[in-house]
Amino acid sequence: MNLDAAELERYARHIVLRDIGGVGQLKLRRSHVLVIGAGGIGSPAIQYLATAGVGRLTIVDDDHVELSNLQRQTLFGTSDIGLAKVDAAADAVRRLNPGVEVCTVNERISASSASAFVASADVVLDGSDNFLTRLAVADATLSKRVPLVSAAVAEFEGQLGVFRGWETDKPCYRCFVGADPEREEVTCAEQGVLGALTGIMGSLAALEAVRAIFPFGEDSAGKLLLVDALGLRFRTLTLPKDPGCPSCGAR
Repeated sequence: MNLDAAELERYARHIVLRDIGGVGQLKLRRSHVLVIGAGGIGSPAIQYLATAGVGRLTIVDDDHVELSNLQRQTLFGTSDIGLAKVDAAADAVRRLNPGVEVCTVNERISASSASAFVASADVVLDGSDNFLTRLAVADATLSKRVPLVSAAVAEFEGQLGVFRGWETDKPCYRCFVGADPEREEVTCAEQGVLGALTGIMGSLAALEAVRAIFPFGEDSAGKLLLVDALGLRFRTLTLPKDPGCPSCGAR
């Protein structure tokens, strides 16, 4: 499998990067990324994964485009209101890069269905908006040994982590958040979110998905990036592996 002339021109700015090159671009074209959620985080992530030349994108979301989404979900426009997000997202991907195969799943992923979706992916990017879904996705990625890129935003704060909990020195998602799916959650509609911040976090999540496919620079697994938009501060914390974690502690 080689890059044709159009692909060489389209991805030229990647190919000239010493740490990616033609080999990295080919690996991107052969890759499959599963994106959970086509909202504030998923929207920019999908855009940058598509333009990066990921070969196959699977987008999972059970929601429809609403007017209030357009403040931050840049994948959609006013004419998309009322459409299933996955359908509108797929149309946008095809406009951005017709060379990307896009698959859509118009349902909410669950503990019973997550493993089947995760099994064929090279990396999973989770930008979902509820804790129960995040746990289901995290458990499936751990079980299938698929890298998990998890991003979240609230008001003026964002966080981003990469998890490979099957490795002896790397934490899983449950090492970070615990195991309580009944925790009280506040929705974006209730507390608000800075639109541009979702763009930052979604773009960073796409960057980490690309890094998971073709490693470059420092390994980010086991670290947590915290973004404070009010103070314009970025902090990186090291997340320890929990030896007592019921999910990965015995691995």
